[in-house]
Amino acid sequence: MSTIKHFQVTFDCAQPERVARFWCEVLGYVVPPPPEGFATWDDYSRSLPAEERDAWFACTDPSGVGPRLYFQRVPEGKVAKNRLHLDVRVGTGLVGEERLATLEAECARLVALGAVRVRLLAADGENESCLVMQDVEGNEFCLD
Repeated sequence: MSTIKHFQVTFDCAQPERVARFWCEVLGYVVPPPPEGFATWDDYSRSLPAEERDAWFACTDPSGVGPRLYFQRVPEGKVAKNRLHLDVRVGTGLVGEERLATLEAECARLVALGAVRVRLLAADGENESCLVMQDVEGNEFCLD
């Protein structure tokens, strides 16, 4: 029996490159080089049949530690709450006002990139505070 060591996280979306570039900024990920034989991703896209252009985009963790993120175009829009979401861990080990200040600072940075602040889930004695947010296409994630 083999152990799975690598996986990617796949997002359904309307504009794969736009969403991918947002998450590159959030996580410090990078866009990999275009396929061999192409100087840019735009050159690669222009080489495809019209119906396949801009159908997907990906980004990777430059350290090689985090999973690859893959963004695929789907025809339907988001209509319900995510069944899975990312927790962006910016406040690990912090508590109280220090944690809230860190979450708020990161929230402000991400709002400037196009994210939407949804609500603060305040500390409740069992869990520390976190901020629920949405990416540029409305996918929920938490600043934790």
